[in-house]
Amino acid sequence: MSFFDDGEETAREPATRVVRARSGGAGSGGGPRPRRPQRGGGPMGPDQRTLMIRRAVAAAVGVVIIIVIVLVINGCLKSEKVEGLKTYNREVSTLARESAEEVSQPLFATLASAPSKKALEVEEEVNQLSLKARELQSRAEHLSVPGEMEGAQRDLLTVVDLRVEGMDKLATLLPMALGSKGKTAAADIAGDMELFLASDVIYTERVAPLIQQTLSANSVSSATTASSRFLPNLGWLETNTVITRLTGQSPQTSTSTTGGHHGSILTGLSVANNTLAPEPTLNHLSGGSSPTFTVQVEDDGEFQEPNVKVNVVVTASGKQVKGSSTIEKTEPGKISNAEVKLSGVTTGMAAKVEAEVEAVPGETNREGTKKSYLAIFE
Repeated sequence: MSFFDDGEETAREPATRVVRARSGGAGSGGGPRPRRPQRGGGPMGPDQRTLMIRRAVAAAVGVVIIIVIVLVINGCLKSEKVEGLKTYNREVSTLARESAEEVSQPLFATLASAPSKKALEVEEEVNQLSLKARELQSRAEHLSVPGEMEGAQRDLLTVVDLRVEGMDKLATLLPMALGSKGKTAAADIAGDMELFLASDVIYTERVAPLIQQTLSANSVSSATTASSRFLPNLGWLETNTVITRLTGQSPQTSTSTTGGHHGSILTGLSVANNTLAPEPTLNHLSGGSSPTFTVQVEDDGEFQEPNVKVNVVVTASGKQVKGSSTIEKTEPGKISNAEVKLSGVTTGMAAKVEAEVEAVPGETNREGTKKSYLAIFE
């Protein structure tokens, strides 16, 4: 019996010991005392450490997101900028091709076929081509121009302006060239053709290179800029060639000249109210890149001289701009003026200006027919 009694004692669970909380004083309840909060500076609990880690991770993710957003925006802006440059290049190239294919080529085909057509028909065709040139000018003026292409745009507008001006002058001179004043008008047309030549030079030397430089600076290497040549050949700058092509006849040249003294001298050159002083004086001239020169020519011979041609050439930084005009008739001992307008003259740097009176039939003494000056166009 004692054996079973001992085992029963061992198997009994120990009684739960109840510990009463100390009384908080008289009148306090019998429940447990509330736990005092930990003092600052104590060890951080696990929940608080987790919260801090989550906040740090969230901040890092936020920074990464911001960086990604900035990179995406920059990429979009760069892509938009490059596309704007490409679009401008395409539109300029389109204008250049249309100027050649829809104005220049039909224009000179019309002029070359003038001998086989009625004068009125030729004039009407040229007038229609003038309207097309003005349409291209308007389109050029309304292009969407990226900031980096502003320099190219200014030169492009000069190109289209020169071509419109040349077409307008040609339309005005053509009725006379195909009529009774053929030789005089032909000389003026030859001078007018220099506007087309100047437009070709500016496009080739300024517009296309500036566009390509800007594209290259923005890592665009696959886009080409169309060339633009308006004047088909330099023969149109010669009066006799113009007469031959418009009339189909060779100009008549006199085989004999009235005896006596023939000739002209250049007595002065001015721009607006500024009379140029010869070298080595440096003349400061207003008028910008499109000055109009007044050339004073004296007939120092004994006879009237018809169709006296004067030329003006401005050279700066290796670039030449030429112009000419014809005095219909000079009188012995009298001074006549010829107006020569140039376009595309380099401004802001020293330039050499040369003026010359071409020889007239029978002239043997060329002294005083050519002078040179130094000038800055402002």
